[in-house]
Amino acid sequence: MFTGIIEEVGRVTNIGHENDNRRLRVSASNLVKELKKGDSIAVSGVCLTAVEITPNSFGADLAEETWNRTSFSRIKPGALVNLELPMRADGRFGGHIVQGHVDGTGKFVALEEVPGADNYWLRIEIPPELTRYVIFKGSLSIEGISLTVAKVEETEATVAIIPHTTEMTNLKSLRHGDPVNLEVDMIAKYVERMMRGDSAKRSITIERLLREGF
Repeated sequence: MFTGIIEEVGRVTNIGHENDNRRLRVSASNLVKELKKGDSIAVSGVCLTAVEITPNSFGADLAEETWNRTSFSRIKPGALVNLELPMRADGRFGGHIVQGHVDGTGKFVALEEVPGADNYWLRIEIPPELTRYVIFKGSLSIEGISLTVAKVEETEATVAIIPHTTEMTNLKSLRHGDPVNLEVDMIAKYVERMMRGDSAKRSITIERLLREGF
């Protein structure tokens, strides 16, 4: 499990085929020191397993589902990617629950400076099937970054970005139309699933959520 707090920005060096598998190679200077073969690492919001590690890079194999659902099939060598190691059991929960299971890809629209301020507005186009999970003040993982939605208009979401986030992530490298990995709030999906049950079960579930302070 991850929290959406980016620890390092890596650079894609290659996406190729090795032994009939697609392998993503990423250069990084810091996090590779903590990686061991078989460890999980979130790459722009995608949970991958490090299968090859060098002093300044790592490689991870990509399943067909990962290839089809994420931005990896569309990016090229040289692209910047956000990196995060799994949350430690005794660590702080800095963002929100991020599983690294991408729900779909959106499109980068713009990163615009807020007039009279140092902050930015990040605008993302969201696939129509995911818009029901995106709400005002709700959590949304964009490229693995835990962010809070400031505005939703049909299929476009706007997020407030502080200068630190701009400098410490790959957002500044994105261009209009670039694909971005999206993971919606896991709790929203569970609630939706429970609401699809019969009315009796739904009533019991809602009462329990309210009673437990959901």
